[in-house]
Parts: sequence; C-alpha cells; structure tokens
Amino acid sequence: MPAASWPSTPSSCVRPPTAPSQDKRAHHPFQRREAPSMTTEQTPVPTPSSPSSDQPEILTGSGAILRSLENLGVTDVFGIPGGAVIPFYDEIMAQDAVRHILVRHEQGAGHAAEGYAAASGRVGVAIATSGPGATNLVTAIADAYMDSVPMLAITGQVFSTLMGTDAFQEADIVGITMPITKHSFLVKRAEDIPAAIASAHHIASTGRPGPVLVDITKDAQQNSAPFIWPPKLDLPGYRPITKAHGKQVQAAANLLATARKPVFYVGGGVIRSHASAELLELAEASGVPVVTTLMARGAFPDSHTQHLGMPGMHGSVPAVLALQESDLIVSLGARFDDRVTGKVSEFAPHAAIVHVDVDPAEISKIRTADVPIVGDAKDVIADLIVAFREATGGTAPDLSEWWTYLDGLRTQFPLGFTEPTDGLLSPQYVIQRIGELTGPEAVYAAGVGQHQMWSAQFIKYERPNSWLNSGGAGTMGYSVPAAMGAKVAEPDRVVWAIDGDGCFQMTNQELATCVINKIPIKVAIINNSSLGMVRQWQTLFYDGRHSFTDLNTGHDTAMIPDFVKLADAYGALGIRVKTRDEVDAAITKALETNDRPVVIDFIVSRDAMVWPMVPQGVSNSFVQYAKDHAPTWGEE
Repeated sequence: MPAASWPSTPSSCVRPPTAPSQDKRAHHPFQRREAPSMTTEQTPVPTPSSPSSDQPEILTGSGAILRSLENLGVTDVFGIPGGAVIPFYDEIMAQDAVRHILVRHEQGAGHAAEGYAAASGRVGVAIATSGPGATNLVTAIADAYMDSVPMLAITGQVFSTLMGTDAFQEADIVGITMPITKHSFLVKRAEDIPAAIASAHHIASTGRPGPVLVDITKDAQQNSAPFIWPPKLDLPGYRPITKAHGKQVQAAANLLATARKPVFYVGGGVIRSHASAELLELAEASGVPVVTTLMARGAFPDSHTQHLGMPGMHGSVPAVLALQESDLIVSLGARFDDRVTGKVSEFAPHAAIVHVDVDPAEISKIRTADVPIVGDAKDVIADLIVAFREATGGTAPDLSEWWTYLDGLRTQFPLGFTEPTDGLLSPQYVIQRIGELTGPEAVYAAGVGQHQMWSAQFIKYERPNSWLNSGGAGTMGYSVPAAMGAKVAEPDRVVWAIDGDGCFQMTNQELATCVINKIPIKVAIINNSSLGMVRQWQTLFYDGRHSFTDLNTGHDTAMIPDFVKLADAYGALGIRVKTRDEVDAAITKALETNDRPVVIDFIVSRDAMVWPMVPQGVSNSFVQYAKDHAPTWGEE
C-alpha cells in the first residue's frame, strides 16, 4: 500500500469534523500518516479478462498506472508531459485503450477533467509533471473540492532519493493539496501503484465525490513489479454512509406532512447522486415548491410548475422569498452557502430544517438542523417518498394558501431584463437566444461573473448534467477547458462555453487543444469590455469608481485582443456580433459548424447588471428586483 499523505499530527490534535468553526469534511477525515479504510469486499473493482497464467504479469510502474486506469474503465485523460512523468508518457503512446488529450496548460487539464466528470458522472483524470506542473493543477483541484467533482489527479514526482533536497522541479504537492483533496497518496514503489490508483478512484467517486491526488516518484514509474489486480484496498476510516436512519426519515416525513409553507431546497448533491428522478417523484407526490441552487440547475425541470427558480444572491424573487417565508425547509444535497442564505442569523427565521447530506460535516455546520439525515440523496429521497405517503395516507396536504402567495410573487416579479440605453446588445438576450436555439439536450459551461449568473437565469435547464460552472471557488478560466472536457465525455451533445471577456483570456489557449483534437465546442464571449461583476459592485457600492476593471476588448476600445483574429489564429471559426438582428444567424452558424470550434464575440453593453440581487451581508428579505426597486412587505 502506498504511503498516505497526511502530516505527522498526533491523533489527540485532530479537531472534530463537526466543530462549528471549521469546514472540515467527513470525506477528508485523515490527519495522520495513515491510509483511509476499506476492504476489497466493500469496494468492487472491475476485473478484466487476463492472460491465463499462474504468475502475475511484470509491469513497470508506468505500465501499472496505465493498466490500472484501463481496468477502472477510464477511457480519456487530460495532461502535459514533463521530466518527472516521462516514463508514463512513454508508456501511454504505445497503446490506444486510454485516449490522452494534450492540453496547453495544466489548469486546462484540471478543468477539462472537471467538465468531463460533471457532464458524464464519471471520474475525470488529469496528469501533470512535478513542481510547477503539479502546482498548476492546484486551482482546478480546489475547484473540484468545493463543487464535489469526482476527479483523479496523477502527478509525477522527482526520484525518491532526491525528495527533500530541493531537487529540480520538486514541490511537495501532497502537502500543498492536503486541504483541497479528499485524500492524497505519495507512491515510492512500483508494486504500490495499482492499490493507490484503485483507492484514489474509489475515494473520488464514492460518498461525497471530490478530487484525489496520486503523486508517483520517477523511480516508482521506472521500476518493475508484479501487477496484481484487483488490489486489496486498505482504507481504514473511510466508510461513507449512504443509507439513512429510518427514524430520521420518518421524522422528516412527519414534518413534511404537517407543514403549511414547505420548500425543497435542492443542491448539487442531488445531481452528483443521480437523484433527479426521485426528486421529481417526491415533489409531485407532495406538491411542495422546489428551488434549485446554482450547482443544482437542471436537477429539477425549469418547465415544471412547482419550480420557483434559483435562490440566492441573484436568485428569482419567488425562490428567495419562498425560503425566507417558509415554515419548513427540506435541504437535499445543499450546504447553506452564504450566497444562498445571505445574513445567516436572519435566514428563514420561522423555518424548521430537515438537512439531508452524504457528508456528516455539512449537517448543522451553518444552520442547525431540526432533523439531520446523513445519507446519499438518491437513497434518502426514495425512502422519504415511502415515509411521506405513509404519513399522509397517500393524500398530499393542502398547500393552496402557500401556492397563492408564491404564484403572486411569480406574477409580480417575473424574471426579465431591461434593454440597454446605450444601443448595444443586451447580454441577457444573447444568452437567452443561445438556450432557445440550442435546446435542453446541450451542455452549457459558464465562466464566473455576470455572464455566469445570466446563464443560470436565462437558459432553461430540463435535465441534470447540462449546466457546468464553478460554483464554490468561482474560478475565472473554468469555462473553455470545462466545455472541452464535457465534449470529450459527451461527443454527441452540443457544448457551449459561455464566457466573459475576462475569463476567456485566462484559458483560451485550450482552443488549440480543441482544434488539434477535433473537439468542436461553441464559445460565446459576452464581451462587455470589463470585469463585469466587479464593475457592478463598484457601481452599486463604491460610487461608480471603476478601479482597474476596464479590459479594452469591446465597444469603442482598442479591442486588444481582437477575439475574432485570435480565433482565426487558433484555427477556429471567429464571428463578431454587434446588433440584435445578427444574433440568431451567428448562433445558427455555430450550431451548423462541427468541424472546428466556433468563437462568437458578442459586443454587449458594459452597463448591464445582474438582477435580482441581495446585497452581501443583509437579510434575503432585502432582495432587490432591480436597482432601487424592492418588494414591499406589509408589517416590515
């Protein structure tokens, strides 16, 4: 078994995962130099047919990495070679079972692995060399950790005899990534590689999904050892709870049966657990309204009459106020993020809380749960359906008064936008037309900022895994490589990267990867010539002092770079759109072009803002429908 990557901290110093001052996750419980826990019986590993021989095959460590990935069903990986990982790259070029996609930056490899995983539900794999190659993966690893994305990062390390000497391109990537991985392995022996890869894959994809790093020294890659498969997974302490306690489920069902203003608060965990069908059944059986967070868009169909939209800082007024005015919140795979709750002490003051999460560390971390339920969302919701029908005798409670209030909010505060007064394109209109012309079977990946919020608001999501974004970390540069990874995972779907002019400039080099590897993504640059969300805050809260947010890429500027010329230089199709009557034709042209990537530079107004909005640090009751326009509240 490879040496696990935890610091030599005495067990008495380990802080409990439920300490209120921490964000310590149950899937990251290991704080000592010991491996996590699991037996082979608990962790079935695919076993391919092997040559009939009593003796195990002798493979190099690099061969063992490759064979392990193949045995685990991995078909695609993203990476860049370097000195400490040359042995593995020498191995991978001599086979065709695992497709390697050569990216242009390791961060691109990491986000591509994320997009691959988020679009398909399979583990995404990224590979990098030691030192700067490994550290370039850190942003993507942190992003995957925040958003619970199953990801396997494999890094090369210097020779084991050189570790600790500040050797060329040496970095303690295990130590660096410890706070942002479910687990990290350091492998120094060829014979330990199969167990390390299999364990990492298992940890990444079970319980609350997340990134796992395997750092393998160069001598371990070069040396040979018997390849034993399946390996025994020795993971003491790692036993994710998926089946909830029956009494807790019954207590939740009883609350749901008697509540008069209940809401299902649905988070990304419902998508990660593939629980959308169960959620739909529960919602229809109970008649309870549903809100889906930024990470859960598509978990419940937007077209369904019980869907109120997205809650949070830029959520719809009905969704925000449904939570705020409720008497029962049933949280399913959500974590009460600050962008949803606003000022926590004033969030949903009259609501009882049922909190369902596979990660025990999330339960009551931010809002104390009246009924805590630890378990996989898919299993828990299925059990809750049965318990609810028993509690109600099969007759859903009368929520007509609650729905009258919510329908009134929907009528009074529909999602919409105001056309810009400067004559430039409305970004909301552009994004809305992308969704309408492309349809719900596509995959939409967004960067971070205003265009991210507009994409979450104005595209209608009808199925899970159709919306990819960096929710927790808010990583600029996510969109293009994530879309690339999604297209590799789902080649028959249209994949859009909806990006800002700022985000696009951070990872647009992956267009080269897309062109060379024939990955025909569509890129829509919502070009407002600025760091739009920062500019919006500067306008609203800093008296319009737009400090260092102008990027000179759009209307009436130097247009550096020229995104159409940039697309052409990469071998992609570049299109510029300045007027409303050009929008549909450009989108249609992109949808018809499948021999190369397409980049559309939409020149939009820099003054457009994201509404509704709850200012940071205040109660959600202060949601603003538009600038200087908020709902009025009787007694308030």
